[in-house]
Amino acid sequence: MLGFHSAQRYFICTAAVDMRKGIDGLCGVVRQVLEDNPMSGYVFIFFNKDRDKVKLLVWDTDGYVMYHKRLERGTFEIIEQSEGNRKLSLRYDHLVMLLSGVSIRHCVQRKRFSKLSTISA
Repeated sequence: MLGFHSAQRYFICTAAVDMRKGIDGLCGVVRQVLEDNPMSGYVFIFFNKDRDKVKLLVWDTDGYVMYHKRLERGTFEIIEQSEGNRKLSLRYDHLVMLLSGVSIRHCVQRKRFSKLSTISA
């Protein structure tokens, strides 16, 4: 796998994570803190305390893939959360904005067609 796409599910770990952790350490965080299966195919997103580093972990068809980004200046936006929530679901387009430095909080999405909205109506 060489990239991410909108069909995948994305989860942010709300606790700061030691960026010295590798694949095995992050799998432990997924199991113990997020109470999830690291082999689920979901993309798990981890930030350090200073929010200038991020790691993304995902199970590919035959092994784990880990992406690591370190900002030379600035920080990643803190996503608002309810207290006690260990993981937050994130949409693909929001992940792209987050990694690009665009504030999700100040973006307004224009109305679009959604199959889900027509089914529930």
